[in-house]
Amino acid sequence: MTVRTKIFAAVALTAALALTGCSSNSDKETEAAQSITVQDQWVKAAPEGMSAAFAELVNSSDKDVRVVSATSPASSRLELHEVVTGDGGTMTMRPKDGGFLVPANGSASLTPGGDHLMFMDLSAPLLPGAETDLTLIYDDGSSTTFTAQIRDFSGNQENYDPNHGG
Repeated sequence: MTVRTKIFAAVALTAALALTGCSSNSDKETEAAQSITVQDQWVKAAPEGMSAAFAELVNSSDKDVRVVSATSPASSRLELHEVVTGDGGTMTMRPKDGGFLVPANGSASLTPGGDHLMFMDLSAPLLPGAETDLTLIYDDGSSTTFTAQIRDFSGNQENYDPNHGG
Protein backbone atom coordinates (compact mmCIF):
# COMPACT_ATOMS: atom_id res chain seq x y z
CA MET A 1 0.00 0.00 0.00
CA THR A 2 1.41 3.37 -0.97
CA VAL A 3 1.51 6.34 1.37
CA ARG A 4 -1.05 8.07 -0.81
CA THR A 5 -3.42 5.07 -0.56
CA LYS A 6 -2.97 4.91 3.24
CA ILE A 7 -3.77 8.62 3.58
CA PHE A 8 -6.85 8.26 1.36
CA ALA A 9 -8.03 5.23 3.37
CA ALA A 10 -7.53 7.07 6.68
CA VAL A 11 -9.44 10.13 5.44
CA ALA A 12 -12.29 7.96 4.10
CA LEU A 13 -12.52 6.02 7.37
CA THR A 14 -12.52 9.23 9.44
CA ALA A 15 -15.26 10.73 7.25
CA ALA A 16 -17.37 7.57 7.49
CA LEU A 17 -17.08 7.50 11.29
CA ALA A 18 -17.96 11.20 11.53
CA LEU A 19 -21.03 10.75 9.33
CA THR A 20 -22.16 7.71 11.32
CA GLY A 21 -21.93 9.68 14.56
CA CYS A 22 -23.86 12.62 13.10
CA SER A 23 -26.50 10.35 11.67
CA SER A 24 -27.35 8.65 14.95
CA ASN A 25 -27.43 11.96 16.87
CA SER A 26 -29.54 13.54 14.15
CA ASP A 27 -32.10 10.71 14.26
CA LYS A 28 -32.41 11.05 18.03
CA GLU A 29 -32.71 14.84 17.93
CA THR A 30 -35.44 14.86 15.29
CA GLU A 31 -37.66 12.19 16.80
CA ALA A 32 -40.06 14.62 18.51
CA ALA A 33 -40.17 16.97 15.53
CA GLN A 34 -41.03 14.12 13.18
CA SER A 35 -43.95 13.00 15.34
CA ILE A 36 -45.71 16.37 15.75
CA THR A 37 -48.15 17.81 13.21
CA VAL A 38 -49.39 21.39 13.66
CA GLN A 39 -53.01 21.96 12.56
CA ASP A 40 -55.49 24.87 12.52
CA GLN A 41 -52.78 27.36 13.47
CA TRP A 42 -53.46 31.11 13.65
CA VAL A 43 -52.24 34.28 15.37
CA LYS A 44 -54.29 37.10 16.89
CA ALA A 45 -53.88 40.39 14.98
CA ALA A 46 -52.27 43.19 17.02
CA PRO A 47 -50.82 46.61 16.18
CA GLU A 48 -48.06 46.40 18.82
CA GLY A 49 -47.10 44.94 22.20
CA MET A 50 -48.41 41.42 22.80
CA SER A 51 -50.35 38.84 20.81
CA ALA A 52 -50.99 35.10 20.92
CA ALA A 53 -50.81 32.04 18.67
CA PHE A 54 -53.14 29.05 18.73
CA ALA A 55 -53.07 25.59 17.12
CA GLU A 56 -53.74 21.90 17.55
CA LEU A 57 -50.57 19.85 18.14
CA VAL A 58 -50.98 16.20 17.15
CA ASN A 59 -48.47 13.54 18.27
CA SER A 60 -48.34 10.43 16.05
CA SER A 61 -45.68 8.63 18.13
CA ASP A 62 -45.86 6.22 21.06
CA LYS A 63 -43.91 8.67 23.25
CA ASP A 64 -45.00 11.85 25.00
CA VAL A 65 -43.50 15.02 23.51
CA ARG A 66 -42.98 18.24 25.46
CA VAL A 67 -42.80 21.69 23.84
CA VAL A 68 -40.31 23.64 25.97
CA SER A 69 -39.96 26.91 24.04
CA ALA A 70 -40.86 28.74 20.84
CA THR A 71 -39.53 31.49 18.60
CA SER A 72 -40.85 33.74 15.84
CA PRO A 73 -39.37 36.54 13.75
CA ALA A 74 -42.55 38.50 14.61
CA SER A 75 -41.48 38.95 18.25
CA SER A 76 -38.28 39.33 20.23
CA ARG A 77 -39.67 36.91 22.82
CA LEU A 78 -42.25 34.13 22.66
CA GLU A 79 -43.47 32.45 25.88
CA LEU A 80 -45.51 29.32 26.56
CA HIS A 81 -48.57 30.45 28.54
CA GLU A 82 -51.57 29.06 30.36
CA VAL A 83 -54.74 30.74 31.61
CA VAL A 84 -55.87 30.01 35.14
CA THR A 85 -58.83 31.15 37.22
CA GLY A 86 -57.68 33.19 40.22
CA ASP A 87 -59.39 34.53 43.30
CA GLY A 88 -62.80 36.00 42.54
CA GLY A 89 -62.98 34.21 39.18
CA THR A 90 -60.43 36.47 37.51
CA MET A 91 -58.79 34.88 34.47
CA THR A 92 -55.00 35.29 34.58
CA MET A 93 -52.48 34.33 31.94
CA ARG A 94 -48.99 33.31 33.03
CA PRO A 95 -45.93 31.36 31.83
CA LYS A 96 -46.64 27.62 31.93
CA ASP A 97 -44.26 25.64 34.13
CA GLY A 98 -42.79 22.67 32.25
CA GLY A 99 -44.10 23.64 28.82
CA PHE A 100 -46.85 21.91 26.82
CA LEU A 101 -47.21 18.13 27.00
CA VAL A 102 -48.43 16.48 23.79
CA PRO A 103 -49.37 12.96 24.88
CA ALA A 104 -48.37 9.85 22.94
CA ASN A 105 -50.85 9.22 20.11
CA GLY A 106 -52.80 12.26 21.29
CA SER A 107 -53.02 16.01 20.93
CA ALA A 108 -52.70 19.28 22.81
CA SER A 109 -54.89 22.28 22.06
CA LEU A 110 -53.52 25.82 22.13
CA THR A 111 -56.69 27.91 22.44
CA PRO A 112 -57.92 31.36 23.46
CA GLY A 113 -58.55 31.17 27.20
CA GLY A 114 -56.23 28.16 27.58
CA ASP A 115 -52.67 27.17 26.75
CA HIS A 116 -51.18 29.36 24.01
CA LEU A 117 -47.98 30.87 22.61
CA MET A 118 -47.55 34.48 23.75
CA PHE A 119 -45.73 37.07 21.66
CA MET A 120 -44.26 39.41 24.29
CA ASP A 121 -42.71 42.21 22.22
CA LEU A 122 -43.91 42.43 18.63
CA SER A 123 -41.30 43.43 16.05
CA ALA A 124 -43.98 44.96 13.79
CA PRO A 125 -47.79 45.05 13.61
CA LEU A 126 -49.50 41.70 13.00
CA LEU A 127 -52.06 42.55 10.31
CA PRO A 128 -55.12 40.43 9.46
CA GLY A 129 -54.57 38.28 6.37
CA ALA A 130 -50.77 38.28 6.67
CA GLU A 131 -48.76 35.27 7.88
CA THR A 132 -45.87 34.68 10.23
CA ASP A 133 -43.55 31.77 10.98
CA LEU A 134 -43.28 30.12 14.39
CA THR A 135 -40.86 27.46 15.60
CA LEU A 136 -41.64 25.00 18.40
CA ILE A 137 -38.65 23.57 20.28
CA TYR A 138 -39.06 20.19 21.98
CA ASP A 139 -37.38 18.68 25.04
CA ASP A 140 -35.11 16.53 22.83
CA GLY A 141 -33.71 19.64 21.09
CA SER A 142 -35.55 19.13 17.80
CA SER A 143 -37.91 21.73 16.35
CA THR A 144 -40.83 22.25 13.99
CA THR A 145 -41.34 25.47 12.00
CA PHE A 146 -44.77 26.31 10.64
CA THR A 147 -46.62 29.29 9.16
CA ALA A 148 -49.75 30.74 10.75
CA GLN A 149 -52.29 33.18 9.36
CA ILE A 150 -52.98 36.37 11.31
CA ARG A 151 -56.68 36.90 12.15
CA ASP A 152 -58.86 39.45 13.91
CA PHE A 153 -59.99 38.24 17.33
CA SER A 154 -61.39 40.40 20.13
CA GLY A 155 -61.98 37.77 22.82
CA ASN A 156 -60.11 36.68 25.92
CA GLN A 157 -58.81 39.81 27.60
CA GLU A 158 -57.06 38.09 30.52
CA ASN A 159 -54.79 39.70 33.10
CA TYR A 160 -51.09 38.90 32.85
CA ASP A 161 -48.99 37.64 35.77
CA PRO A 162 -45.31 37.86 34.68
CA ASN A 163 -44.02 36.79 38.10
CA HIS A 164 -45.26 33.20 37.90
CA GLY A 165 -43.33 30.31 36.40
CA GLY A 166 -39.76 29.80 35.42
